[in-house]
Amino acid sequence: MEAVMSEPVGEDQAPRSTFMLIFRGGAVSRPDLSPSELQAHVEKWYRWSEELAGRGRRNAGTTLDAPGATVRGRDLVTDGPYAESKDLVTGSMIFEAASLEDAIEVARGCPTYEFGGSVEVRPVQDYRI
Repeated sequence: MEAVMSEPVGEDQAPRSTFMLIFRGGAVSRPDLSPSELQAHVEKWYRWSEELAGRGRRNAGTTLDAPGATVRGRDLVTDGPYAESKDLVTGSMIFEAASLEDAIEVARGCPTYEFGGSVEVRPVQDYRI
């Protein structure tokens, strides 16, 4: 998924906090999907991200590619990560929301559920405060 940004929310809007959506599993972890099924699903992601931007929710996201590696300490690097495909982190998105509840509502619209994916919603700490 390519990053999408929109104009800042107007000053008359509720104060915004930054949240991260962490995507696990879903279509990108499914080797059984045809290229046309995967393309149709990716298009849903683009529409979802564009809709968020159109509603004034600046967002930036990316998918993760494979393979990766896991570093455990300075001396141990292994291929992987090798978790169940439904648990693999497949991407993330940073966006603004008025509250955790508002961020959860955004996550509910995510296309990942179509193929059994899940979304973790986390507030991003702002150390400038």
